[in-house]
Amino acid sequence: MSWLPARVATPLAVLACALLAACGGSGEPEAESTPAPAPASPAQAAGCERVEAPPGKQSPDLAKPKERLARGSAYVGTVVTSCGEFEMTLDARRAPRTGGSFKYLADKGFFDGLTFHRIVSGFVIQGGDPEGNGSGGPGYSVVEAPPGGLTYTKGVVAMAKTETERPGTSGSQFFVVTAEDAQLPPDYALLGKVTKGQEVVDKIGVLPTTAEEEPAEPVVIRSIKVEKRA
Repeated sequence: MSWLPARVATPLAVLACALLAACGGSGEPEAESTPAPAPASPAQAAGCERVEAPPGKQSPDLAKPKERLARGSAYVGTVVTSCGEFEMTLDARRAPRTGGSFKYLADKGFFDGLTFHRIVSGFVIQGGDPEGNGSGGPGYSVVEAPPGGLTYTKGVVAMAKTETERPGTSGSQFFVVTAEDAQLPPDYALLGKVTKGQEVVDKIGVLPTTAEEEPAEPVVIRSIKVEKRA
């Protein structure tokens, strides 16, 4: 980008200023004006931080994990975002393999610095893609059939997949349902359910978006930590 330095007064102009009492007429110092603060953006008005869009990362090539969640134990994922934080309890009983893969990625810091790249008001928010455009993943996939009778109601967290992949296939992209009932077919691997901070999910779910369902302002996932609590 080309730029021009600020104009500098010539010696002749400086001399003229001195003769005319500091080029101002009255000679009184002028008060410095305080610039008006920038107006809050819609995301800031909703309580989100102003953040820069992180650069997309190349999808890694991680080894497929063998980890499974222990049935009967409680695993809680804390999702810290630029719009607040929420917790989701992973379903160790009905989705031990899907939850094990998610914990494996969280333990590696895989999600830290990624975004919620897709927002569909009254439907879902979706994140977990290293490339930030819906095309990336961890370099592997796991398959675990969704439990019978699964419905994708508000607060349910499940794993995204392409139309050509088998039901229950998952990589790293996940979605949180914001609709009362998303009315999706039972093809998407169950991960768990939001158990704290649903208001943060709802806040993200109504932020302005582009025609491509991308948030107009970035929503960054600062970190996801999964803890075994019982």
